Amino acid sequence: MEQSNKIARSMHDVGLAAWFGGTLFGALGLNAATKDLREPRESTRIANAAWGRWTPYNLAAIAVHLLGGMQLVRANKGRIAAQKGVAGASGLKLALTMGALGATAYARKLGQYVMDAEAAANTEPAGALSSEGATSPVATAPAQAKRAQQQLQYIQWSIPLLTGALVILQAIQGEQQRPSQVARGFLARLSPLD
Repeated sequence: MEQSNKIARSMHDVGLAAWFGGTLFGALGLNAATKDLREPRESTRIANAAWGRWTPYNLAAIAVHLLGGMQLVRANKGRIAAQKGVAGASGLKLALTMGALGATAYARKLGQYVMDAEAAANTEPAGALSSEGATSPVATAPAQAKRAQQQLQYIQWSIPLLTGALVILQAIQGEQQRPSQVARGFLARLSPLD
């Protein structure tokens, strides 16, 4: 009797969807919309508050995705070893996941620099940290916050790019589980090289 992996697959897919969708919305919606605010001091404050609220949910989504993925690897270890093409796709998926985790951690570190600079600016008589948008510092921004915001302009796109590639790779791996693909992959593994 074949073991069902519905829970693991659901955890894997829902976690990835939240990770991808949240960061894509952040880049396309939230960070872009902060450029439209009339008061430059509000741009950083609103973006920081929103990302600060999203962070625990994003971490939970990533954890759910990883737990589901580990369960799927364990359940499919025989197919990964025996079916041609599956190990390569799994290795690529691991590399993309590690890249997305690294980019997410780095973006969080950069975001924390901006949050800390905003908190420090709020103690000054002039008030909050001004910016033209969440990732667009003004010339007078503190150096560390300015560098962090400039780097966030680019890193914000790497996370949805990497997690989007994971969504595509998940579709490819789903196709590899079709009975015809499994049979073809096992036979290809057994066939002598041309």
